[in-house]
Amino acid sequence: MIEIKNLSFGYSRKSLLFRNLNLTLQEGHIYGLLGKNGAGKSTLLKNMVGLVSPLEGSCQVNGLDSRKRLPAMLGDLYFIPEEIYMPSLTARQFVASTAPFYPFFDEEAFYRYLSEFEVPVHAVFSKMSFGQQKKAIIAFGLATNTSVLIMDEPTNGLDIPSKVQFRRIIASALTETRCIIISTHQVRDLDSLIDTLVVVVHDREIVLNESLDAIGERLTFTTIPESEAHSALYTEDALRGKQAILPNLMGNYSKVDMELLFNAITSGNTSVTEILQRPHYEQSL
Repeated sequence: MIEIKNLSFGYSRKSLLFRNLNLTLQEGHIYGLLGKNGAGKSTLLKNMVGLVSPLEGSCQVNGLDSRKRLPAMLGDLYFIPEEIYMPSLTARQFVASTAPFYPFFDEEAFYRYLSEFEVPVHAVFSKMSFGQQKKAIIAFGLATNTSVLIMDEPTNGLDIPSKVQFRRIIASALTETRCIIISTHQVRDLDSLIDTLVVVVHDREIVLNESLDAIGERLTFTTIPESEAHSALYTEDALRGKQAILPNLMGNYSKVDMELLFNAITSGNTSVTEILQRPHYEQSL
């Protein structure tokens, strides 16, 4: 679906943002591209869609070089950037002018998504609030039915009820032939949505690309008393003791706390990343 090989990128060779980056993203998954502000998430997405070109290496989307931005690739890929600029058009006018570029566009689904997001069909996009504009373009992106849908910080500008709607609608739009990539630094916005794979960008590297099930097999997420904090890989203060990440020695699955995991990794906690990066067979040794 998306394959990045030995990608090095920087706005000059003296200051590389990524060096020899390798990443494969498959269909049938919702990927969370997580990282702090300035970690390079947006730049990585722009490399994927061909808006910038790597200094070395390659990025292919469905077997096509993203740098060439061929119609065959662009018609099966939809990218929603963090900053959007909506035209002075209604939904129907926007469909008439833009939908023909996407051969699998589903107009009925588009209006259904607008209704679920509570976006008025007859309103002019440019006169809407930023949150309404964001929901409108997300609805359009979903309705394109492209095999690759990439969204950069899509929940920025959405209120809490709209974020709940977003999670529900995105989950319902995933199919076995679709790859959805959501970039964010607001980890909790993707809680209960990303149940497949997590990608974390930190210090110019992909430090984690793993399914939540596999993470739950290797780590335990729980609350422990202060007196047991020394046994944890990582802790944060909680109302009753410590939120903790422990090695999963008993083989009991616990729900992955994505925010706690994200904080552990981006704090430079090597104990957590070392366990997650071991080959699977080593976990029982």
